[in-house]
Amino acid sequence: MTSTSEQIIRATEVRPAPRWVAPVFGLLALLTLPWIGYLAFTLPRHTVTVHYRAAWVGFDLGLVAMLALTAWYAYRGHRLVVPAAGGTATMLLVDAWFDVVTTPGGPDLALSIALAALVELPLAALCVWIARHGDRMVERRLRQLAARAELAATVAASGVTARRRLARLRAPLR
Repeated sequence: MTSTSEQIIRATEVRPAPRWVAPVFGLLALLTLPWIGYLAFTLPRHTVTVHYRAAWVGFDLGLVAMLALTAWYAYRGHRLVVPAAGGTATMLLVDAWFDVVTTPGGPDLALSIALAALVELPLAALCVWIARHGDRMVERRLRQLAARAELAATVAASGVTARRRLARLRAPLR
């Protein structure tokens, strides 16, 4: 049995996604496994594609757009940097995977592996770090702004001039 305070906490809890998302997406993941098995046994080992170049150029243009979007949101200090960085990390991982598995053996494969290991995967890790820590940075900034507002209200109510204290509080955010 839960206490009233626990019920109040749960009632005011803000969830990042509705409760139905976890079971639905878990079920979708499980239902995808037989499809992967089917593909593993039925797809041809070798194939010629008509739009191979267009697929790669288009994907890389999308990657450039995501990198630019992440850069823009980071520059603006916008909280949407979190999903942008997550999307960029995903695209970098997909790019590394398909670069390596679609490149024929030899020097081109060695180059693909080197680029994946030295560029794409480290950059994806950085994007994951941004996505994981972006919310914390926004939360910290909001706490700082709330503290400033409280100080400003205290100063206004007391009639004391505290411009120096307000100036010191402004400095860390720049």
